[in-house]
Amino acid sequence: MSRIEATLKNVLLMQEKSLIAYVMAGDPSLAATEEIVLEVDRAGADLIEIGVPFSDPIADGPTIQKAADRALKHNVSMADVLVLVAKLRKQTKVPLILMSYCNTILAYGLPQFFKEARRVGVNGLIVPDLPPEEAGGFLPLARRELIDMIFLVAPTTPDDRLKKILKTGSGFVYYVPLTGVTGSKLSGKAEVCERITALKTHTDRPVVAGFGIASPEDAGEIGQAADGIIVGSALVKIIGTATENPNYLSDLSAFVSSLKGALRKS
Repeated sequence: MSRIEATLKNVLLMQEKSLIAYVMAGDPSLAATEEIVLEVDRAGADLIEIGVPFSDPIADGPTIQKAADRALKHNVSMADVLVLVAKLRKQTKVPLILMSYCNTILAYGLPQFFKEARRVGVNGLIVPDLPPEEAGGFLPLARRELIDMIFLVAPTTPDDRLKKILKTGSGFVYYVPLTGVTGSKLSGKAEVCERITALKTHTDRPVVAGFGIASPEDAGEIGQAADGIIVGSALVKIIGTATENPNYLSDLSAFVSSLKGALRKS
């Protein structure tokens, strides 16, 4: 069992659900991201997802797109993100997941990327524009380097693709409860919970929900069915105030604590 899956299952044993917090590397700076990740860890996040900035993030809404633009203005690269992870790994044991678009990894070089990712302490990888049918070059390298490949499942995912994802992915199943981009408004929460419950009958791996979860109330409701939740845009929005809000870190910490509090009650 991987570090990611073990963490999610250990949290369940404590009668809680996991909080996965997303931050964009390099927003507002790489040094700030290091501080942000450690603060989010202290505030109660069980796992942390670090976004690698990309110029055309098709799965992301305006909030994360703007964060990526800010990071790219500082020329933040994959190499920079891996150095960041190495620094973080010396300071925290929290599982770290990279979220990167396919072209960024291919430009770095597949074998080199996975080798370096393992060396610095990456535990999982999410590539939102990489369907499982096209992941053949990634999967053997990920398995060799003990890095979970995490695929997204949507309400519109066909049964044959779902079977492929459940067979080839690892770590957890990432359920996207809406058809849209990150930061979209989540509605029909009862139906979302029903779909998550149905999905869990097809896999022994934890099922985690992301996209559209923006408040402790959302987290608590979706956490009734999911094994964990991912919150990104709501956190990135707070981080986006860094230049004019000297208290942004404490605001971020308080929000993360409130999200985790809701998941202790789920």
